Amino acid sequence: MSRSSSSRGKRAGNSEPVEPSFQIIVLGPTGGPREDSVTGILVRSTSLKWSPGSVIAVDAGTLLAGVIRLLKLHPPQTKNGVMNKGPFKGLELPHKTAEANAAYFFREIIGAVFITHPHLDHISGLAINTPILEAGNGPKPVAALPSVLSAIKNHLFNDVIWPNLSDEDGGAGLLTYQRLVEGGNPRFGSGDRRGYVQACNGLLAKCLSVSHGKCKQRYHPESGVHHRAASTAFATEPWMLPPRQLSVEHTEGFCSPVRSPHLGLGVPGHSQPMMAAVESSAFFLRDNSTGDEIIVFGDVEPDSVSLEPRNWRVWEAAAPKIAAGSLHAFFIECSYSDGIDDAYLYGHLCPRHLIAELKILADKVMNVREGTQSDRKRKLGSASFSEPASAEVSPRSKRPNRKSATSEPRSHPPSVDYSGGHVPLGESAGMEVFEAPDPSRWAHSDCLPLTGLSIYIIHIKETLTDGPPPGERILRELREHSVAASLGCQFFLPNPEEGIWA
Repeated sequence: MSRSSSSRGKRAGNSEPVEPSFQIIVLGPTGGPREDSVTGILVRSTSLKWSPGSVIAVDAGTLLAGVIRLLKLHPPQTKNGVMNKGPFKGLELPHKTAEANAAYFFREIIGAVFITHPHLDHISGLAINTPILEAGNGPKPVAALPSVLSAIKNHLFNDVIWPNLSDEDGGAGLLTYQRLVEGGNPRFGSGDRRGYVQACNGLLAKCLSVSHGKCKQRYHPESGVHHRAASTAFATEPWMLPPRQLSVEHTEGFCSPVRSPHLGLGVPGHSQPMMAAVESSAFFLRDNSTGDEIIVFGDVEPDSVSLEPRNWRVWEAAAPKIAAGSLHAFFIECSYSDGIDDAYLYGHLCPRHLIAELKILADKVMNVREGTQSDRKRKLGSASFSEPASAEVSPRSKRPNRKSATSEPRSHPPSVDYSGGHVPLGESAGMEVFEAPDPSRWAHSDCLPLTGLSIYIIHIKETLTDGPPPGERILRELREHSVAASLGCQFFLPNPEEGIWA
């Protein structure tokens, strides 16, 4: 498995080259502020070549613009229009211009668009590009968690910000919403395929929710219902279109207070806003023919500072796959370097926090290998957390204030820095708590826990200054931390001009 356009690689524990199961093209590797390179990723199974409906787009901040850029960079050189170089090598294109071929690619080759969360840098291309779809081909599926689709439906394709191009509420019918079941749909599949749904031809998918910072939610002082649940998209002046009632999905809007009704400063019955976790997604993508998998994360924050820690669930699901050699790569954000304080992460990761998360994953992989549960696991009878006197704290990760902002007893774990000795993983009193994993547990293993895993860093926040690109510093810090933690994985920055094979 390589980081570039090479078509062959090696798997953990296997010295023989093997054919890759996936090709990934990162159209947009950044998190802004440039609008032409924000998050957009194409994924396909190599078993189906470039057949119709064989590609999914994960997020669509950049979509057509990225495809056009690559087609112009690597124009087809053969008479029959087949690409003979670049990330689209082998793709047969019916038109002469990059623009027309990009439109064909979106209409015919991309089978579905998966959205991790509805922030603008992940959906702007979807909105701008959708009008070129042709109704005769049937609506293009847009797959996401219900809360994400609710936000897109209410605040994007709502005939105000953008025309309603969906097939709901009397729209144009160019898109259709596919609501994913968080954690996987148990009605589908069996064994290790249980919970996966078809993403496109050749690929299966399962979605786990993750947290991406926090936002303010207002509740009705008596019913506890969101105020906006009864609001309309816009006023009813005669010069405007008729009002459309906001859609209410399983998790209202885009935040997730339904799962954690007592998070933050406010409580139902009070007038002040409640702080709630912003919901994002991690997609497990599985090749239908080989069973190999990759993970593509949306924006995500560390569990150690989250109102609603959820990353540990992803690591629990990933660890057996890594130990078995079927999970080879994931794409995850690391927006800032370690120069940033926790207060300014705004729901994102930096190297020290990503490495702390990977230590949790490494510990779980070792548990799977050894067939044991960590002896550091213990039950607490209350939500109190003790800290060893010798605990060290990152100079940029400030120890959070443990005092509750209200007189009400807190029913969620306080935010704790991993380096403080304990990692909160539960949601209420009696939750499971893990001590921070000690790399000495696996440092001298014959095979380090994350050996063979390639981690591609996306959503880097560009500074647009004369200095070196921030990705260089982020990559250097990640590699230094990884060596110290004896993880065994490799870190790469994806090149938008090349394909990645996994």
